[in-house]
Amino acid sequence: MSNNFYKNSEEIWSTLMEQALEEAELAYKKDEVPVGAIIIDPQGDILARAHNSPLKLNDPTAHSEILALRKAGDIKQNYRFPGCIMITTLEPCIMCMGALVQARIDGLVFGSRDHKSGAAFSRIDFFRDFPWLNHQFWIKSEILDEKSRSLLQSFFSQKRKT
Repeated sequence: MSNNFYKNSEEIWSTLMEQALEEAELAYKKDEVPVGAIIIDPQGDILARAHNSPLKLNDPTAHSEILALRKAGDIKQNYRFPGCIMITTLEPCIMCMGALVQARIDGLVFGSRDHKSGAAFSRIDFFRDFPWLNHQFWIKSEILDEKSRSLLQSFFSQKRKT
């Protein structure tokens, strides 16, 4: 299916975001910030999936988006993913947005905005602030926003109690 079909299909995005939320729940169970990501290939199949793991891996770059890109690279034996789409439960940070540009993805779908460090729109408007980048992609936001936000709020509420 073409990316134009995907851009306008809320039902498809919700179904795929549920998959990313399953990854976020795995992170939650491991006491990691509950963010999950998947990458779909041009046919709409899940190419890679991951969840935040910086604590487990002792790696500040081990965000779900970066780990999903690494897995996709291993599978495709390439570092570029034209025609692929990233679906993540939280608005990516500047590091992850930069990695998505380098990966040459076609689109980004995310759940909740990150008002602290979101780089798609919230803190930085990535493509407005960096118009000179040699690759840009479309962005669709706030898909299953409430579910993504609720999981994060539950995690941080639990952290404050301990």
